[in-house]
Amino acid sequence: MAKRDYYEILSVNKNATVDEIKSSYRKMAMQHHPDKNPDNKEAEEKFKEAAEAYEVLSDPDKRRRYDQFGHDGLRVGQDFHQYQGFDDIFSHFSDIFSGGGFGGSIFDSFFGGGSGRGQSGSSRRTMAERGTDLKIRLGLTLEEIATGAEKTIKIKRWVVCSSCRGTGANSSTGYNKCPSCKGAGEIRQVSRSVFGQFVNISACTHCGGSGQIITDPCTQCKGEGRAQADDTVKVNIPAGVENGNYMPVRDKGNAGRRGGDYGDLIVVIEEKKHQHFERHNNDIVYRLPVSFPDAALGTKLDVPTLYGEESIKIEPGTQPGDIIKLKEKGIPYINTHRKGDQLVVINIHVPHNLSNEDKQLLKKLSESPNINPKKSKEKDKDFFEKVKEAFF
Repeated sequence: MAKRDYYEILSVNKNATVDEIKSSYRKMAMQHHPDKNPDNKEAEEKFKEAAEAYEVLSDPDKRRRYDQFGHDGLRVGQDFHQYQGFDDIFSHFSDIFSGGGFGGSIFDSFFGGGSGRGQSGSSRRTMAERGTDLKIRLGLTLEEIATGAEKTIKIKRWVVCSSCRGTGANSSTGYNKCPSCKGAGEIRQVSRSVFGQFVNISACTHCGGSGQIITDPCTQCKGEGRAQADDTVKVNIPAGVENGNYMPVRDKGNAGRRGGDYGDLIVVIEEKKHQHFERHNNDIVYRLPVSFPDAALGTKLDVPTLYGEESIKIEPGTQPGDIIKLKEKGIPYINTHRKGDQLVVINIHVPHNLSNEDKQLLKKLSESPNINPKKSKEKDKDFFEKVKEAFF
């Protein structure tokens, strides 16, 4: 089933400001919230759909690519968060629901903590500090961009400690429940207003959100729960990427402290300058030097492309600046079967060093009414003046 237009989902026009988009998303999230619509699958889908639309339209780069290419333009340079539950959605968009009395959980904000979600060990872990993202720049040739490439990248990053497996403790008894948050990993502050009860939730500063205080630190990581290591990551680059595109590689950034989730590795594409080709969007420009005799008489020449050599025909009377188009010899459009073209621009080659014999031949040639602009027809005047300037 085809995806709906993101602007239509949020009921905003394409010129909507970020504030208007945020306001519309907030209203829809409240309207289709699962606790307000129990056992309503349609409301649940609209709730998730609105979250996905907001993630794109609130990000300037993603919104630009969506406006230009639609849903296909989002398959490179971004990777949608895969929402498994509703807490996940609201934690991802916590900026919308924070401030002004709204806490970190929409369930608590609207329903006074009555969502029925307990503080299990796995949920406490999400309160631990997430690892930072890593960013690297990856240089690619036009040939690699044209065909796609698999690259192996060497990085140094924080990984989960192999000794304590991220707990930071020397043994299973090397930590106690945090006395400040009672093991929850979070501090809740309840306030009341004319609009009802609101609960603000923040990570416990005493234990860093882990819910535990280490009493016997791991001897290898000193209680950090992680250690630095060299690593290699394979990245598959699709054909058609551009300079400045980025690809997030999930969970390949730094590990968080004491069991915190991994950050991401952000791979930023850098396009290397090519010796022969110029890229213009998805088209490739190649400037071909052609001798005056070949341009005047016509010939066949081999030219390089991103996919190997290609034979082209130079028609008799070819002019400087003429363009020969090689269909679909350019850069592919991302996630489509279309390709740009290669444009071969004709440059007339003018020799710098001429022998006396060459000069005599050219002087004799210039006396021909088909060559000398003074003796040619008026309609050919501009062309022949260029030839005379080029050779004399």
